[in-house]
Amino acid sequence: MIRWIVTDLDGTLVGRDLAMVPASRDALRRFRAAGGQVVIATGRMERSALRYYEELGLDGPAILYNGARTVNLATGSVGRSCSLPPEAWKTLLAAFDDLPDGVHPVAFSGGEAYAVERAPALRDYARRDGITLRDPGDWTALPAGDVTKCMLIGDPLPDPHIRGTVTTRSEATYLEILPEGATKGSALRELAAAAGVPPREIAAVGDNPNDLDMIELAGLGAAVGDGHPTVRAAADVVVRACADGAVAHVVELACQANGWS
Repeated sequence: MIRWIVTDLDGTLVGRDLAMVPASRDALRRFRAAGGQVVIATGRMERSALRYYEELGLDGPAILYNGARTVNLATGSVGRSCSLPPEAWKTLLAAFDDLPDGVHPVAFSGGEAYAVERAPALRDYARRDGITLRDPGDWTALPAGDVTKCMLIGDPLPDPHIRGTVTTRSEATYLEILPEGATKGSALRELAAAAGVPPREIAAVGDNPNDLDMIELAGLGAAVGDGHPTVRAAADVVVRACADGAVAHVVELACQANGWS
């Protein structure tokens, strides 16, 4: 029995045009109407994920910031909330001056996204996520201990190893620096345990390495057909490409497992 379908957004449910793939959106709606639950799991922040949450008509928790926060976007209720350790944030601040040309930091704090540069790569990122990048004036204006995550955007990306953090790639040019233990899989494990849903009754689907541990946790772990090779190799099943209805394919498999027509 598959009770939950957990889906990544970009490159999985959401196509290059930033819209949900219609076949996948409609399949998730049918799954919910039949009694299943849908959870979105994304690197996006609250404001950025809300449009997709509302389009699906969801009313439960969403996994945001790649697992650093879980928030019911219908009520604003916060479940998990992790922040970078203050010392890790200070170490990152010191590293910002030594970033390669073409690599730009973004930090997230208090439900807002911040950047001190105005590079084209940052404008593209803000447009894609539908957010405004606020200028703190100086990075030290953000309170240490209240930074949810940091992103490095550009190429070539460094991979800093900072005590108290974990890094993951959500896109080829996005490196995410998160509080240690903050992953989509760990957030999903907490949500499922609180709801009394065993992992074997969950299907999870994604396309990039930041989706790996939730795919490995789920009873049915699916990789998008045009996703990252590492994800395809680790999944139980490789489904259709995003644009061809990857999530709709997962819904089909879940319905078959449940004996639903």
